[in-house]
Amino acid sequence: MQVVTFGAHVLDVVVHPVDSIPDGQGAALVPHIRLVPAGPAGGTAITLAKLGAAVSTVGAVGRDDSADLLTTMLQRHGVVTEHLLRVDDQPTSMSVLPIRSNGDRPALHMPGANLAYPLDRVPLDLLTSADHVHIGAPELLNPSELAGVLERIRAAGVRVSADILAPGDPGVLSWIEPVLPHLDYLLPNDEQVLGFTGATDLVDGCRALIDRGVACVAATAGADGAWVVTGDGAEHAAATEVQVVDTSGCGDAFSAGFIAGRLHDFSLLRSAQLGCAVAGVVAAGLGSDHGDFDWESATAGLPA
Repeated sequence: MQVVTFGAHVLDVVVHPVDSIPDGQGAALVPHIRLVPAGPAGGTAITLAKLGAAVSTVGAVGRDDSADLLTTMLQRHGVVTEHLLRVDDQPTSMSVLPIRSNGDRPALHMPGANLAYPLDRVPLDLLTSADHVHIGAPELLNPSELAGVLERIRAAGVRVSADILAPGDPGVLSWIEPVLPHLDYLLPNDEQVLGFTGATDLVDGCRALIDRGVACVAATAGADGAWVVTGDGAEHAAATEVQVVDTSGCGDAFSAGFIAGRLHDFSLLRSAQLGCAVAGVVAAGLGSDHGDFDWESATAGLPA
């Protein structure tokens, strides 16, 4: 499986547990602080590599120590990073995630270099020779210009998926609308779908996105698993029951599992089940790179 992830890369500072911030200049002792390679391109790339894909990642990072560390950590997981572009005058994107005891993850986020990728530098030969291209946060890549790039990728017979980093908002949907007809799969979460469309029912919201040109929407819904919706119907994949430690990176893990399933000719439902299984492994630990698994162990417990 030759896969390219293209888009946002983030270096996360994950702190756990944080249920309150000390007043003034007070301090609190915590047992866990980790630096984690993440983002809807970077985090998805790591999980895809664990599942046996040959993964290259494309995006922008700064000329700083954070970029050096992020690149090294991606490489340790087997991700090819030669197409990460260093940009001037922008720092590598970072987030500080104070993870609550229940697994919730409020975020302090710096977009940084993710806003500065020049689409005239995109490695089209790499993208058009892949089996699958996953766009992590198309809203950061100038969607009207990105649409032309995706059209060329799909013309080469390559499947394309995307997920969204921004919260659900009708303005964000209008901004990314040029991209939607060029997607085989859109992989948002339930809050994004409902916020984009104004729907009160998740499946209805997914259908509204299909009406805008997406071929298939696979939407995650936390403990309720995921819904896979096409023009022909809707199917539900149950979440894996786990003791949740940290939900950061679960959406990226779902995307990776879903993509890997489709590349192995799994049905849409079984691909979503694999996505939920992998997301459950990630949720049980700290950081989007959590979990020691491979294709065999990830698929072993799937429903028959």
